[in-house]
Amino acid sequence: MIRAVLIDDEPKNNRILKLMLEEFCPDVTIEGQADNAAAGVQLVQEVKPDLVFLDIEMPYGSGFDLLDQLKPIHFEVIFITAFNDYSLKAIKYSALDYLLKPVNIDELTAAVVKATQKVAIRNVNERIEALLYNLQKPQQAVQKLALPSKEGYVFVLLSDIMRCESKGGYTTFYIKGMEKVLASKNIKEYEPLLPDDLFFRIHNSHIVNLNCVKKYHRGRGGYLEMEDGTMIEVATRRKDELMARFGLRS
Repeated sequence: MIRAVLIDDEPKNNRILKLMLEEFCPDVTIEGQADNAAAGVQLVQEVKPDLVFLDIEMPYGSGFDLLDQLKPIHFEVIFITAFNDYSLKAIKYSALDYLLKPVNIDELTAAVVKATQKVAIRNVNERIEALLYNLQKPQQAVQKLALPSKEGYVFVLLSDIMRCESKGGYTTFYIKGMEKVLASKNIKEYEPLLPDDLFFRIHNSHIVNLNCVKKYHRGRGGYLEMEDGTMIEVATRRKDELMARFGLRS
């Protein structure tokens, strides 16, 4: 069983979520509820839950403030929010989950399944640290991305990613000063998380960091030579846009 608490400043939301969990997520038991960040901190310290359903915007401190006070974190987090803003992208970067109000049943059950799996991994501290780091720099490329691996997660600065290569349902990340990381997700899932001003998809199977391009070799589509010496083909249909990104004509 997963022991959970609900922290939301609107009691009605807590009641509805509790009913949904009881009906559709029988492996989750609700051990307590709180209606603000301060009470939430006390509740978590007393109950020591496996999972916290946490509203972001609350009186007397946000959900992020609550996490800051409780570090090191020993529980999983599913954020509940009515606001679709930059913080949600930061949450995604950090491999954490969120649900938009009103909560959808299918999304709730899927999030609970993922949280249940992560409880066994118990590496949430690093993901929370990555989230809080990203929230401090929401508009900058100096952010950390959580890459799922067999052992857990690898955290890398976006600016250190030289290129990504897709093979099947996996993506290999080539990172400055590190061994390559094989992540268990398709490249399409990572593309929205890689800033457009820094990364460019030159081929169905390749995304490159434009700051790591050393040379362009002419051809029908041409080839990019990366700083590590790798040669990568440019898809013909992507050539013109690539040249434009460097202020050049093809």
